[in-house]
Amino acid sequence: MKRTLLIALTTWALSGCAHGEGTLVPAARCADDNTLAPLPDAKEEAMLEAAASANSRFASVNGVKLHYLYAGHGPTVILLHGYAETSRMWLPLIAQLAKTHTVIAPDLRGAGSSEKPESGYDKKTLAQDIHGVALSLGVTRAAVVGHDIGLMVAYAYAAQYPQEVERVALMDAFLPGIGNWKDVWLMRDLWHFHFHGVTPLQLVAGRERIYFEHFWNDFAADKTHSVPEADRRFYAASYAQPGGMRAGFEYFKAFPQDALDFESFSKTKLSMPLLVLAGERASGPVLIEQARAVATDVRPTIVKGAGHWLMEEAPDQVKPALLEFLGSPG
Repeated sequence: MKRTLLIALTTWALSGCAHGEGTLVPAARCADDNTLAPLPDAKEEAMLEAAASANSRFASVNGVKLHYLYAGHGPTVILLHGYAETSRMWLPLIAQLAKTHTVIAPDLRGAGSSEKPESGYDKKTLAQDIHGVALSLGVTRAAVVGHDIGLMVAYAYAAQYPQEVERVALMDAFLPGIGNWKDVWLMRDLWHFHFHGVTPLQLVAGRERIYFEHFWNDFAADKTHSVPEADRRFYAASYAQPGGMRAGFEYFKAFPQDALDFESFSKTKLSMPLLVLAGERASGPVLIEQARAVATDVRPTIVKGAGHWLMEEAPDQVKPALLEFLGSPG
């Protein structure tokens, strides 16, 4: 049984794609072109190691069934992915982090192998989902790390459950409702924040990969050193599942409600250590300024030469920073 699980997870980690809830299929069936570009050696080794140690699990909490990866022993770290990705993005970090920590990496409501209900995509609710997963595992104290949409969920988690959060790391995006957030929300190049509804769904149906290439290419400092090909196939197939694209659009549609919630949360500043990792050629100082408006112990880092996809573009900077922050004393 254990050997079967390891083979399945390894196939999924390196070359598979999502095909319905909890089902894995080879990468050759993820796209018409069966030629699979290899992952970089270092990442391939890390993903193999993580696949060998991570368990794929499900939990029914807060009215939704969530998929999550679980690995390791020790203090708990919750890893929250962003848009155009799933919990898979964390596999290279899980390989190292699980040696000293218990790692929980969920697929957010609407993403990956988690259920995709019609509502509940405001970040306050998404954080309550993740809190439900933590409680189901007996976790009442954890560090929380989030990238992109995941950082918004991480902030909402820390704001709602401050006594249960050891430390928090926010990775490259912005916080709706904080400071001059509308300067980001209304930027011309970020049109996707407002791209949702019936017509957008019809336009991307069957063209999910084309749509996501905009994110993976245009938000990277160098599109040739962004999200790898095997990951792109996996993510495109994952979001192409029934309800996947609609759910993804709901993350953005909820921003006005998130802004109201976050403005209210910010009235009480977070006191736990808060690490900010911002791409030099992405969110840069914007996220750092927002973090200082919501927390008292901000530890800012600009990731040199990086765009938005920090884990993929700058692993040599990002992974050590996260491991040091998560392993250091308070």
